Amino acid sequence: MEKPSVTESMVSKKVKLPESGQIDSARRQGWDNPQAQRQQQQTSHTQPSLTVTAPKEVIKSSSIRVTPPHSPKSGKSRVSGATGSTFQERRSDHRQRSRLSKSVLYGLRLLILGVGIGAITGTLLSILNPTSRITGLSSQIGVQKTQQKPVSNEVVHDGLKLSQEIMPLKTALQQLAAKNAGLIPGVFFVDPNSGAYVELNGTSTFAAASMIKFPVLVAFFQDVDAGKIRLDEMLTLNQEMIGGGSGDLQYQHPGTKFTALQTATKMITISDNTATNMLIARLGGAAALNQRFQSWGLTVTEIRNPLPDLSGTNTTSPRDLANLMALVNQGDLMSLRAHDRLLDIMRHTTIDTLLPRGLGQGATIAHKTGDIGSLVGDVGLVDMPSGKRYIAVAMVKRPHNDSRAQELIRQVSRVTYQVFNQPVASSSTPATIPGIATQVGGVTIVSSPNKSFAPSAVTLPPGSLGNQ
Repeated sequence: MEKPSVTESMVSKKVKLPESGQIDSARRQGWDNPQAQRQQQQTSHTQPSLTVTAPKEVIKSSSIRVTPPHSPKSGKSRVSGATGSTFQERRSDHRQRSRLSKSVLYGLRLLILGVGIGAITGTLLSILNPTSRITGLSSQIGVQKTQQKPVSNEVVHDGLKLSQEIMPLKTALQQLAAKNAGLIPGVFFVDPNSGAYVELNGTSTFAAASMIKFPVLVAFFQDVDAGKIRLDEMLTLNQEMIGGGSGDLQYQHPGTKFTALQTATKMITISDNTATNMLIARLGGAAALNQRFQSWGLTVTEIRNPLPDLSGTNTTSPRDLANLMALVNQGDLMSLRAHDRLLDIMRHTTIDTLLPRGLGQGATIAHKTGDIGSLVGDVGLVDMPSGKRYIAVAMVKRPHNDSRAQELIRQVSRVTYQVFNQPVASSSTPATIPGIATQVGGVTIVSSPNKSFAPSAVTLPPGSLGNQ
């Protein structure tokens, strides 16, 4: 079709152009040529318009559509008098597409944000988790990770690391026992550093008397470490827990409350039987404690009756008590804080008529005694002025309330203290126990009854071995 020429039948009409914000940006790029920019700068800021020359029939039509050119190089516009889609319809389509694009964009942004937050959170957790750091470091440098030995009451322990028995000392103790007919001693002394030891009837079963309170105290501090009981927890005195014999809680009214620490302290320092029964109940009862004793490697230590157990049905052995003290000394059963508190309580035991009477000046002992008609005994950890320490257990079965048993324990304590307290001597320096001549670990033990105690010699006090 030929392009119509401008004739008289054609008229001109000025058409207002849409606002710049209403025109698709891609199409407005076609107008952005230098000539159009110069014309725009010269025009006023009024709404732009376009003069169109067309036949009268077109001018009178319902609408005139101005379409930007497809080519960005062309600055001309094309006008048509179509009745189809209007500019408003095109703008509506554009808005819908724009909204859809924004929705997709927002979704992608949220997805990226979520992934980023997850990555940051995981990184922070791995940084703040010490186990992960240690494991990662160990795997990188190829070093096997070593874990701190946990304190547990589920594993059988053997705290005694014995080396050589001190036979001259054992002979001296046997002579002491032979001079006391009717008394049956149970003895176990050991140097925890060297493993040197001496024992008499060490694995025999004896009545525990109040020495059973020592393993109860250990169990108490284990539960404190585990968070099962607090030191300031209030324990209520019930009527069935009241026990006669030693202690003053028996004179308190039922329903009276005491802190757990007060109760444990009284159980040891004044050997309070009522306090012991209260703690046994709080720790789960006798059966639960007996299982725990076995887990520590105590073979014959058992609670069968509440305190006071005057008939001696609660049992233990010198080796069991020495083993338990060794475990406490090594820190195998409790934390260092609990270990220190336990020994501090035991150092304040008021009864000091047995093992403490045989110690030298400046020595201290953390211990627990036991005394019923058929038995007397003492278990302790001795610290000497030299800085050395040793574990001491002495028990004596006796005729009812025979006072010779207490004296025998004092004599045993005195002899063993002098042996364990002597300095390390060479094979050329004699260390003496009266009436005995033998070799112990390269040290010569010779008879020297008339010599006084010297760093390289041990002289027993007169009468320690009875009549010679």
